[in-house]
Parts: sequence; structure tokens; C-alpha cells
Amino acid sequence: MDIRALSSRIVDNISQVLVGKEEAAKLCLTAILAGGHILLEGGPGVGKTVLAKALARSMGCTYRRIQFTPDLMPSEITGVSIYNQKTGDFEYKPGPVMTQVLLADEINRATPKTQAGLLQAMEEGEISVDGITHSLPRPFVVLATQNPLSYEGVFPLPEGQLDRFALQVNLGYPGFEEEMAMLERLQGNHPLNKLEPVSSPQEILEAQQLLEKVYVHPSLGQYIVTLVQQVRQHPSVLAASPRGTLFLFKCARARAAQEGRNYVTPDDVKELFLSVLGHRLILREGFHQEGGEILREIMEQVPVPVEVNP
Repeated sequence: MDIRALSSRIVDNISQVLVGKEEAAKLCLTAILAGGHILLEGGPGVGKTVLAKALARSMGCTYRRIQFTPDLMPSEITGVSIYNQKTGDFEYKPGPVMTQVLLADEINRATPKTQAGLLQAMEEGEISVDGITHSLPRPFVVLATQNPLSYEGVFPLPEGQLDRFALQVNLGYPGFEEEMAMLERLQGNHPLNKLEPVSSPQEILEAQQLLEKVYVHPSLGQYIVTLVQQVRQHPSVLAASPRGTLFLFKCARARAAQEGRNYVTPDDVKELFLSVLGHRLILREGFHQEGGEILREIMEQVPVPVEVNP
């Protein structure tokens, strides 16, 4: 399988719907190939929901959306067991989590208890309802949109849940030319309505397995670990998760495959460092340095390995 061609097909397909979001689409696919979930950030109307729908359709995957609200209950995500009087048994009625691509829209508008309802699904690919475990379809990916904390009625995501997202994708506002192109495309029927699959769930699963063949030189492994260790030792940072180290390793492999290589380079790591680590930083109180500034500072300080080829 040519993962580079697969990635290009999906990103190009999404570009028919979203103007100027090629890098965001590529980042989302990087996370999916690495077996991770995606945290989408940006203000209302920048295309987060459209990106999730276009991604699901392009991969030929089933898609469901949950609108998170303060009164949403965990059972409305996972489903419930209902007693069937005819059979005398309890029957499981699946919730919207039983899908391949799940959009958790405005996830930080729900209470922490409801946010935690996704934890088992995101980590284990299964859920438990009334003591019975149900496996989720594969591939399974959660795309969660999050509003800025300055907005009304939002709850910060717990560190444990933030940590389960492979990377964070920020969707900014379009530029002048991009917004003009958006108006041009929307003069007729919305392009999302006629978007066709260019891949299949089976192809995505095969691509995920092929990443094991992407070579990571020991010096690059040391580079990844050193970067994360330096983050933890920074005076402004209270913690940075080891899961971040693992996802940086996996996502770098995915990015190498997307570029048509069977080995990882330092540039693969550097391109993904902020997206993978940015949302995992727990900053100490009293320090005002931004997370992105800290990560860029560390990238400049840590020596880049020279020998990386197989």
C-alpha cells in the first residue's frame, strides 16, 4: 500500500469542501494513522464540523455527532440496557459512540463527569454498560471540538482526558482569498453533499499496521525523549505526560509514511512537536509564558541528530 498516495487522496478530497485547510486535514490524518484522537480548536464557524464530516466521508467511515451540553448524561453517549418484556432479557441500545468517526462537538460545554464518559472508549476501543463490554467499530476516532476558555459556559477538560488526544489541530479564520473561494463554492449546493469516499475503513486499518515498518533510528528515539524530558524540566512546566512521548513517536512515523518515506527524520518530529505536546502541558501558577513559546524555545536548544537513515 502507498500511504503517501492514500493521504493525498483524502486530503485532496477534503479540499473540495474546505478551502485552505490542507495542513489541518493532513494533521488529522496523521493522528488517525497513528491510532489516536484529535482535539479541534477554533472559534465558531471556522469549519470544525465540516472537517470532521468530510474526513469521515473521504475514508468511507460511519459518522455520528454528539452535541455536548451541561445537562448531557454519560448514558447518552454510551447507550443503555433496556428490559425487553417479551424475551425477559436486557437489550443493549447503542449510543452514538458506536461509530467509526465520532464528533464530540463543544466537548468542554459538558460537565467533567460526562466528559469522562468517553475515556474508556478513547483508550480501549470499547465501552462497558451495566457490566457488559461492547467493542467499538474499527477504526475508531474521536474528533472533539473545544471552544476557548474565555467563552461563556465552558468547563476545562480534565488533564486525563486531554492526554488521550494524540494531537491538537487549530483552525484559524480564513484569509481574504480563501473566504472569497468559500463564497464561490457555496453559490450552489454545498460541496459536502456530493463528496464521495476515496478510501475505505479497511485501507485505513492496513495503513495503521504498515507504520510498524517505518524505521526510527535510535538517535531519533533519544531526540524525542530528550525533547519531552526538557519540557518537564522547564521551570514553567509542572508536568508533561509520557503518553506525549509515545504519540510523538507514533505520529512522526505516520508523517514519514505520508511523505513517502520508510524512515523518520528530525523534521517529522519538529513539525509535530507543538501539535502533540501543546495541549499536554500543565503550567505552574505564577508563570505567564505560553506553552507554544516554551516548546519552540526547547526545540532550539536540543541538538538535532545527524544520522537518521536506516
